[in-house]
Amino acid sequence: MREHDYESAYDDIPDTMRRGRRKKRTDDRDRSGRLTEEERANLARVREDALSDADKPEDGDRWSTWDGADHGPTPRPDWVITELSATDLELGVLKTGKEADVHLVERRGSGGSCLMAAKRYRSADHRMFHRDAGYLEGRRMRRSREMRAMGNRSSFGRNLISEQWAVAEFGALSRLWQLGAPVPYPVQRSGTELLLEFIGDDDGTAAPRLAQCRPEPDELVDLWRQLVTALTLLAKEGVAHGDLSAYNLMVHDGVLVMIDLPQVVDLVANPKAEQILERDVRNVSEWFGSRGLPPEVVDARELMIVLVDAAGLN
Repeated sequence: MREHDYESAYDDIPDTMRRGRRKKRTDDRDRSGRLTEEERANLARVREDALSDADKPEDGDRWSTWDGADHGPTPRPDWVITELSATDLELGVLKTGKEADVHLVERRGSGGSCLMAAKRYRSADHRMFHRDAGYLEGRRMRRSREMRAMGNRSSFGRNLISEQWAVAEFGALSRLWQLGAPVPYPVQRSGTELLLEFIGDDDGTAAPRLAQCRPEPDELVDLWRQLVTALTLLAKEGVAHGDLSAYNLMVHDGVLVMIDLPQVVDLVANPKAEQILERDVRNVSEWFGSRGLPPEVVDARELMIVLVDAAGLN
């Protein structure tokens, strides 16, 4: 056909059909012609699914994610497996929460295997960071665009918050582990997933939360002393747990272990630090008091004086 034949053929198409064709081409894109946020997310999911199906090991659910991840402090415990040819096997869910779920993962290498807790922060569509506003004070992103997105709670901003919580928890655990604080060893961080030391038995039975325990009087006193020592160590380092309770403490073989630290608070930079620290102290003091420790032992005011002095906030 000649050029004018093309034009005349197109002229025969009603205006409504022309507009329909143009609309179909642009519905999923913004006015600049770029992919929308939803379309980018869909493409990313398709790509991830294709890669995971094409490269799945026979004896596990995925290959080790050690390569490319942030790694925990050195010297590492002997049980940590760093082989790139190792595989990870999902063994089930340990805990579900509003911000993250925790799964039991077995990493298998040529020299053996180890159990880890995989803490995975939820996607932007399901996440409910109901406490983030107060904790994020004192933390600042470098780019004003990122700060605006986080403040507006856009999908992009919620993803930033999710990764910031993961980064904050991994950094806090690494820092506290090196100080000798009773926290799980942080094996690695990849995106919003943390792989942590599993606190429990070799058969995959997790250690109980303090809230689930009914310790004898002598054990109760010992656990309180361990807790005071841990809180004092954190205060000397200038931080507080930020969400401490009997549900964020585990007891394994008589040893108290502090968990769930994404909201760790800087006692100097955060203007609400003393208020948050006081709440931590009140929560644990009330629990130990309800289990039978005398008031003079679990005096929240006395413990606050000790911690504020250790942090140099006087």
